[in-house]
Amino acid sequence: MASKEQRHRAIQEIISRESISTQAQLVQRLREMNFDVTQATVSRDINELRLVRVPLGRGKHKYALAPVDVAEDVMEELRRIFPTFVHDVDRGENILVLKVSEGHASGIALLIDRLRRDDIVGTIAGEDTILVVGRSVAVAEALQEEFEALLT
Repeated sequence: MASKEQRHRAIQEIISRESISTQAQLVQRLREMNFDVTQATVSRDINELRLVRVPLGRGKHKYALAPVDVAEDVMEELRRIFPTFVHDVDRGENILVLKVSEGHASGIALLIDRLRRDDIVGTIAGEDTILVVGRSVAVAEALQEEFEALLT
């Protein structure tokens, strides 16, 4: 049985590649990918992933990920997802290592990048690990405290 995380990843992939305008279409595509889902499950997933319906013109819409660009919105999103998907924060000198749920590293790293903070040099994401490079050891220590506070 596929996990919720795998289903969420599949939904994100589907809506990024295809023009899905209804929950029924999304249910059908997930079933084609061998996910055993109901419309109620997909409805909850849409809410949890914060999908929005964007206009395509001529009265048509499609599902998309909600844009998150304002720093306050990005921080709110990080506060929301950290306790669910981030499992550990560790530090070596000026580099932080975040252990996250499989498949969620790139999305979380993207949010960290969208903070556009001068004290963060950059991020690198794998499947379940994110490297966050701070400008100095002191910065990395402060970032570690900040990220650990988001875990609770």
